[in-house]
Amino acid sequence: MSDSRGVDTGAAPQEPIASVDVGYARLDLDRARRTGDPEVVYGAGKSPDQVVSLMRSLHEAHPDRAVLATRLSAEALTELSAELPDTVIDEVAHTASLGPLPTPRGLVLIVSAGTSDAKVARECAVAVRVFGARTGLINDVGVAGLHRVMAVRDELASADCLVVVAGMEGALPSVVGGLTGVPLVAVPTSVGYGASFNGLAALLAMLNSCAPGVSVVNIDNGFGAGVFAARVARRAAPHESS
Repeated sequence: MSDSRGVDTGAAPQEPIASVDVGYARLDLDRARRTGDPEVVYGAGKSPDQVVSLMRSLHEAHPDRAVLATRLSAEALTELSAELPDTVIDEVAHTASLGPLPTPRGLVLIVSAGTSDAKVARECAVAVRVFGARTGLINDVGVAGLHRVMAVRDELASADCLVVVAGMEGALPSVVGGLTGVPLVAVPTSVGYGASFNGLAALLAMLNSCAPGVSVVNIDNGFGAGVFAARVARRAAPHESS
């Protein structure tokens, strides 16, 4: 390959990035090749028709691999079920996936402080499965009853990556991080009374955790935590797939 002066630079020409322009969006069809995972549809602010169109296009481009949409409205979930009947809907997580899940590698355990965190925890669980790892859920083990965390300590240590989801004061990731040496992603949720500031208090507490090995994603970002955790688990010594 030569530059503008005709000098040979020795660099191989780059492959063009595959994309499709649907008018209101440009789908990145090359992402699976670059990163190992297809593009995901962020459903907030999109009409049900747009969500259906995007999911159909992604599924046609990646028929051998599940594609995912998150933060979907009830109307979008209903239309996906009608237009693409093979879609797997999670009404708690407000997600939809279409296509076969990859063979899972590694294990991610998602730990939630309380049932009020269920929406974020379930979004995380869906993302983990779509991004290629096994997942398990440990619910309602908040720090108001530390005996509940201690009772599952051995189970926590068996995972390749942990995701800890908590609102209120956001203390649970620090506790879990002090009990295990497993890589840990903390997810603050917008659960709590006024001074929780819609999750800001939990976010700051997690960012200031004194337990080592704790990383933090944005408020309510179960999807982002799930993607990170799945990638960690996939590269870890794999557990036997079930």
